[in-house]
Amino acid sequence: MAMVGDAISHAVLPGIVLAFLITGSRDSVTMLIGAGTIGVLTTFLIEFFHKKGKLQTDASIGVTFTWLFAIGVILISVFAGKVDLDQDCVLYGEIAYVPIDLWITKAGVVMGPRVLYIAGTVLLIILAFIFIGYKELFLTTFDPSFATAIGISTITWHYLLMGAVSITTVASFESVGAILVVAFLIAPPATAYLLTENLVKMMIISSILGILISISGYYLAAGTDGSIAGAMAAMSGVFFGLAFLFAPKEGYIFKILKKQSAPTRLE
Repeated sequence: MAMVGDAISHAVLPGIVLAFLITGSRDSVTMLIGAGTIGVLTTFLIEFFHKKGKLQTDASIGVTFTWLFAIGVILISVFAGKVDLDQDCVLYGEIAYVPIDLWITKAGVVMGPRVLYIAGTVLLIILAFIFIGYKELFLTTFDPSFATAIGISTITWHYLLMGAVSITTVASFESVGAILVVAFLIAPPATAYLLTENLVKMMIISSILGILISISGYYLAAGTDGSIAGAMAAMSGVFFGLAFLFAPKEGYIFKILKKQSAPTRLE
């Protein structure tokens, strides 16, 4: 599932380009709709190649997202070469430009950074999605057989989840780029999984870790005069490394100490 999130973050590029070519606008809602559609299509193609084409899941993911991303790059180079829309922006983003990308009303009122409103809206949508569908998401993720037995459509909720991943990814493209999106999709939850096995606590810890990684990454970039997105991705690895070593139950050092303190069996 982590790799599916990675695949979606790259594969939605043609959805963004097609949305622009059809509407002629870089409006955020249009981009979200186009990318969300391609994100669901990506999930469908991965499952189709895996089940019908008898490909391994990893091979199915690799074929699907590289093919779709390549189509997006070709579409940009052919039809949108003179537009402020390119693969570098999608891949890397630039957080430093967020404060100057302002939402200005027709009356000339400055409402603040435009990305904050987009990200805030997506945050509310995702929170509502989790709150309303928590039971279904929990069951279809951890016990799909039981979910199917009690009448919950695992396929529907799988596609809904992947659609939510697509929307989240695209909402972050302009500011942080796909690389940092992947880092934040995977590293904070993986770190939280080393600290707790309770799903609700895991989600809360993941959110807190995301905030800590963002703040520490920003100051690391400021201190080294380097890439902000790169520094944040690097700090996500640092936090994971600390949890891997020092987590109370699953940490590597804890396991070594526990093994050493265990009574020696006499032959």
